[in-house]
Amino acid sequence: MLRPESADEQRLRREVSDWLQANTPDTLRQLTFRPVPGAIMPWYRKLYERGWIAPHWPREHGGMGASPAEQVILFEEMARFGAPDFPSQGINQIGPLLIKFGSNAQRALHLPRILSGESIWCQGYSEPGAGSDLASLRTRARLEGAELIVNGHKTWTTWGQHAHWMYALVRSGEPGGGHEGISFVLIDLAAAGVTRRPIRNIAGDEEFCEVLLDHVHVPVANVVGELGSGWRIATALLNEERIRIGSPLLALKALARLRAVARLTGAAGESYMQERIAHMEIEVETLIAAYLDALEQLEGDGDAASASACLKVFATETVQRILDVAQEAAGGMRALLRPLQLRAASIDLSEMFLQSRRLSIYGGSNEIQRSLIAGRVLGLADARRKPS
Repeated sequence: MLRPESADEQRLRREVSDWLQANTPDTLRQLTFRPVPGAIMPWYRKLYERGWIAPHWPREHGGMGASPAEQVILFEEMARFGAPDFPSQGINQIGPLLIKFGSNAQRALHLPRILSGESIWCQGYSEPGAGSDLASLRTRARLEGAELIVNGHKTWTTWGQHAHWMYALVRSGEPGGGHEGISFVLIDLAAAGVTRRPIRNIAGDEEFCEVLLDHVHVPVANVVGELGSGWRIATALLNEERIRIGSPLLALKALARLRAVARLTGAAGESYMQERIAHMEIEVETLIAAYLDALEQLEGDGDAASASACLKVFATETVQRILDVAQEAAGGMRALLRPLQLRAASIDLSEMFLQSRRLSIYGGSNEIQRSLIAGRVLGLADARRKPS
């Protein structure tokens, strides 16, 4: 971080660096995919026990209560050390949403289990015919007494095959009702009628899953907010998700790997590559500033919809640009064929490069985000409706 740090922030940076050195095995460093639960959850629980698993959660709900600057320090040190990715949908999405909109019973049941890693969560939004256009979703929920009977098909569900719970959008009102009649529900994936099928992505990793729901019984008590008011809840979660997608963590990790690749291949000594790396460093510092600004907006009035759309586009495309430069530094297309060795860790640039292609799609494609920016920030949608 370029701005001056306080004594407390400097102390936190040292503590994070020392802790990572002492608690992160080499087998979990410099990975370009999220390790399976058996490999990553022991490390997750160590981070939880240290009190750093949820830096952005309020202290009263078990989080760290970290300032935006302290959150960035954690990101920077984890990126510098090559710390692994861990399941974050509970921490970054449903946890903050339950803090804002959940019932007391929902918070008491789920928040401690999210923090400890006892419960892994996935998101049930996308369907085979409803991706960016979520209002066209077809998964149905029929009310029977104190239960909803859910039937439908969710896809591109990150870590759905490993998750214990899924938060999902279901249509509890009339078909074709658009935003109306959608409910936000919490589904226990151990329930009868749930089938999960992993999907292998372009990088060869089974990160995604499809989830089929056949007469799954969901207690009405698992509805977040009111029945039929799920679109408002979903929009709030999407804003939070896009801000977390827009965090500088992935860009910092990509930048650290670009520097490592350039050193290993000798490209760091070339003036052209030095200029390219410096340009990427400037982009990352700009992203950090944008992220801090978005967090301040979120903490200030709770409405950061426009900022989240801008941040999601900026962050994901910054990561892709950095990895384009890393591929150049590693030798162009030849870099996709041979892992590079960094101390005891191997950098598989091919998988990292391929994994990054999806960043501009999930959480709402960047094309959709640009449409939101055009309407909400630039006012172009309003301008088109006005007579010339």
